Amino acid sequence: MRSKFNQLGLVILGALFGVAISLNYSAIAQRETATAQPLPIEELRAFTEVFGRVKSDYVEPVADKKLITEAINGMLTGLDPHSAYLDQEAFKEMQVGTQGEFGGLGIEVGMEDGFVRVVSPIDDSPASRAGVKAGDLIVKLDETSVKGMTLNDAVKRMRGKPNTPIVLTIVRKGETKPIVLTLTRAVIKIQSVKYKLLEPGYAYVRVSQFQEHTGETMARAIERMFKENQGPMKGMVLDLRNDPGGLLNGAVAVSAAFLPKDALVVYTDGRTEDAKMKLNASPEHYLRGRNKEDFLKLLPKEAKTVPMVVLVNGGSASASEIVAGALQDHDRAVIMGQQTFGKGSVQTILPLGNNTAIKLTTARYYTPKGRSIQAKGITPDIPLDEFATDRAALKLREADLTKHLGESAAAETPAEKAAAAEKSAQKYKFTPAPRPKEVDEKTLRPEPGEVVSPNDYELNQAVAFLKSRSGTKTN
Repeated sequence: MRSKFNQLGLVILGALFGVAISLNYSAIAQRETATAQPLPIEELRAFTEVFGRVKSDYVEPVADKKLITEAINGMLTGLDPHSAYLDQEAFKEMQVGTQGEFGGLGIEVGMEDGFVRVVSPIDDSPASRAGVKAGDLIVKLDETSVKGMTLNDAVKRMRGKPNTPIVLTIVRKGETKPIVLTLTRAVIKIQSVKYKLLEPGYAYVRVSQFQEHTGETMARAIERMFKENQGPMKGMVLDLRNDPGGLLNGAVAVSAAFLPKDALVVYTDGRTEDAKMKLNASPEHYLRGRNKEDFLKLLPKEAKTVPMVVLVNGGSASASEIVAGALQDHDRAVIMGQQTFGKGSVQTILPLGNNTAIKLTTARYYTPKGRSIQAKGITPDIPLDEFATDRAALKLREADLTKHLGESAAAETPAEKAAAAEKSAQKYKFTPAPRPKEVDEKTLRPEPGEVVSPNDYELNQAVAFLKSRSGTKTN
């Protein structure tokens, strides 16, 4: 008798759940078209049947909340590598992370074949100091395999109280054995902007991540360097290498610092009207919340015209690709480095009840000239070879991720890429110096208290290019 009552309860629960889905689905369908779409009755029936079987036959009792949460997780992670369900903790961590301080290891990650793939380590973080690289595949956290975890679960395990250790087991292309690293968690205070007057007339700005105050911080940095410089500013390097992205308004602000007022920075296109946006270099498109004072007014007018090089690589993703694409399309800067990551999709945070949310891919990004970034990335005007030791790892791109959102236009053929490279070479008449083949990677990291390393090949080539344009000789 009790079994029959349990089964009846499951049937009622399944019916109620099905009705709730039907009502919500119908509302969404009406947004899409005036004609209601047919409901997937068979699929909903299969869902409720599976739900009932798990409740009645699984080896251990499972709470309804867990089953439904996992169903939502599966629904979203099955779409693409960037859509996800954010429970209360994950939603809170996401909000804290964009403000620039949280506890953890300091790596931007995604999912690949059920494991955690490193998109980019954050500057001056435990991960960066331990030697974690873009493209690394994290297969174990302490003694627990990552296989089967959601991305949120893996992130939760990596974050924790400062000064507590965690062991990462990493698989790296080109290495025959897994690499085991012990990292100590720290409070990650991301200093998203670093800067330095390299020498008289040549300024350097590094943006490691786009946060709430990145545009404002960068504006103050540029203002200080122009005041510090003796004489005219001859060139500026904007370093976006291994910048995994961040807030869209930050990307618009950084672009607007160097572009004419109201110039188009980026536009998006999706299925709904809300997903169709055009963002320009105007205050209403980069100021947030209560900050109504236009911080870009601090900039000297020369910031709009000073010759620029933007450094990018395979770890430059999302917001950093928007900046590079905008400056490239407006012929405002020369892009130098390697092909960028290719994350050209828009994730919208849609809050749900009870302080949870879903992160849903809703649109694609396009550069001002209509180029899709998704699964393509930004092609440098002046390509630079990668390090031989990093070559395999850094070749990982958005297009290599399982279930990545496809390109919205045909990709360039190898012949077209070669022709574009030849055209750039003729246009800029600059031949990069050969990259040293044998370099101790430790020497590439800035010394404590320094912003750049004197052995930074890409940066040295950027400065050499700027000097070649101004007629200055390089020592």
